[in-house]
Formats: sequence, C-alpha cells, structure tokens
Amino acid sequence: MPLASAHAERAEALTAAHRARASRGEKHPVEDFLFTYYSYKPAILRRWHPGPGIVLRDAPERSAWRWYRAQGDDVRVDAVGFRAEKGSMYRGIVNLLRATRDRAPQFGCFGLHEWAMAYRADEVRHAVPLRLGRDGTDAVVDAHELKCTHFDAFRFFTPEAVPLNRTALRRDDQAQREQPGCLHAGMDVYKWAVKLGPLVPGDVLLDAFELARDIRTLDMEASPYDLTDWGYRAVAIETPEGKAEYVARQRAMSARGQALRARLVAAVTAPDDTPGDADFSRLRSVL
Repeated sequence: MPLASAHAERAEALTAAHRARASRGEKHPVEDFLFTYYSYKPAILRRWHPGPGIVLRDAPERSAWRWYRAQGDDVRVDAVGFRAEKGSMYRGIVNLLRATRDRAPQFGCFGLHEWAMAYRADEVRHAVPLRLGRDGTDAVVDAHELKCTHFDAFRFFTPEAVPLNRTALRRDDQAQREQPGCLHAGMDVYKWAVKLGPLVPGDVLLDAFELARDIRTLDMEASPYDLTDWGYRAVAIETPEGKAEYVARQRAMSARGQALRARLVAAVTAPDDTPGDADFSRLRSVL
C-alpha cells in the first residue's frame, strides 16, 4: 500500500537519530524525551492506519489486526468496536480535546514550569548544568508569578514551588483547566493520538509527533538548563526580549496544536461508514 509505505518511511526518518543513539546506549536531554516520558516505542509511529470509514482493498493481512474487520474482500477499521471497548477512555480524551480546543489560549506563563521543577532543589531533573546557577534559577522563580495550567507539569514542581502557582491543579479538574496556549497541552496531542490508535489517520499521528518534538525544543530552550554543548540557543525568559520570543513561538505552537486538535477530533468521531473529512475516492484509488 503506497500510503502505508510512505508513512513508514516518514516515521523511520523521524525516529532514526533516537534509534541510533539507543543502539549505542547514548541519551539526548531534549530529543529522547518523547520516547521516555510517554514510553511509546518508535515502532508505534511506523504503523499506519487510514482512520474510520476508509475501505482498504487488497489488504487481507489487516483482517487479522486488532480493531480491523473484513467486509468481503475489503478491510476497514472497526471504529464501532474500538469505541465500545474503550468507551470511558475514548470519551474522556475526546471531551478533553474539545474542551481545550474551545477555550481561549493564555500566553503569560513564559515556560516557568521547568524552572519550578528546579526551584530550591538539591538535585535537578536533567544531567546538564543550570544556566544561571542554583541561586539565579531560584531568583527567576521568585521574581515571577507561576501560572501553570497543566497538571502533568505541575505535579513535578518542587514542594517549595507548588504553593507559588496561581492555581492548585488536580488531575480530576484537568478538563476544566487545560488551555491551548500551554506547550505541554500541545505536546500531549501526540499522546492522545497514540491512545486512540486505529481511529487516528497516519498523517495526523506523525504531525502530532512533529509538533511535540518542536514544542519540546522550545520547552528546553526556555528552561533553566544550559544546553549550549548540545547545540541549543537559550530563550532567556528572564529578560524582556526572551519573553517576547517565547510568546511569539508559543503562539505559533498553539495555532498548530489547535489545528491538530480539530483534525484529531474530526477523525476519531467520524461515522464508521463514511470517510469523514478525507477524500474517499482519492484514497481508495491509491491503496
């Protein structure tokens, strides 16, 4: 299948550097994060799915895949079966994506979540030096109001940083707090795409991975860590110029995240017997 082959080639290119490092037992403080924090192996990215409503011709091997079903000589994703078995997870993810998509973005956090994770800490999360040193890092936190809205960043704050956040975040109110200006919420679009498995078209999955990769880069460039030896230029959010750069790039990432949320929700909620937003006749002709 040409689309599946092209997808696999793109996935191989996106994961080549990580796989090469892993074979040598090497670690990268920025680029390997998506494979360690989310614990998704590169092989997950290689597996192409057409999404609901797309009929595959001449693909009998797919009938043996989980969440696929045969219709005579044709095979398609069993979206109804997936949604039925994964009901609570499926609904929770879709509701979170919709709630985040429909909320106004906020751009005043300046990436201080990484600084809050190092605030007054004897040990830091990454094996690289602090750009401003320990006292300088603490001083930046003390000079700003923490406005983190993402629970999975907030839960890594040091105990001293937790009460400094504008809001005490909880897992059970994540859907009420998540907002599209948050870098980590944008990164998590990749996580949700993986969890929704065969309902997610391959291009949406890989686009989500690329967004997460780019967000991670900005996340660490704006962090308190000195990554000069790894080839990264600092976004000095403790300065007016750094803040302006951060917000401009944050807005661009947010726009990409919003577009991806819309595509992801449209794909995974498409009826099982229609191609949703895809060009059905074109897809059938190339498979």
